[in-house]
Amino acid sequence: MSDKFFFKGRQDARQSHISYGYNTKASHKLGSKKHPLTLVVTSEARKLEVEAQAAEARLFAEVTVDSNEGAVESITELTTLLNKGNTVTQEKTPERNEPCSCGSGKKYKKCCG
Repeated sequence: MSDKFFFKGRQDARQSHISYGYNTKASHKLGSKKHPLTLVVTSEARKLEVEAQAAEARLFAEVTVDSNEGAVESITELTTLLNKGNTVTQEKTPERNEPCSCGSGKKYKKCCG
C-alpha cells in the first residue's frame, strides 16, 4: 500500500547537513603564521637545515630539538608539503579561424589543424 495515505508527521523541508558528513568549519592551512608546522629533529645542525628548507618554501614552522637516545625525527608534515605537485596547465589550442601558433601566418585550419 502507498505511504501517502498514512500520516507520519511533518517532514522537515531542510535535511540536516551534518548527517552527510560535510565539514562546516573551514580547514586551516598548515605552514601559515596562524597554524605553523610542528617539527621534531634530533640535532641542532638538522634543525638549521630544516628551518632553511621551510624558509625556502615560504612556510612557517616550529622546530624543536629532541636529543634523547630513542628520539625519532618527525618532519612528515614538511615533506608532504614540499612533495606536493603543482597545478598542471595546458595551452589552449587555437580556434579554426585564428592564426596558427607555429608562426606561419596562415589560419590554423589551413596549416596545422
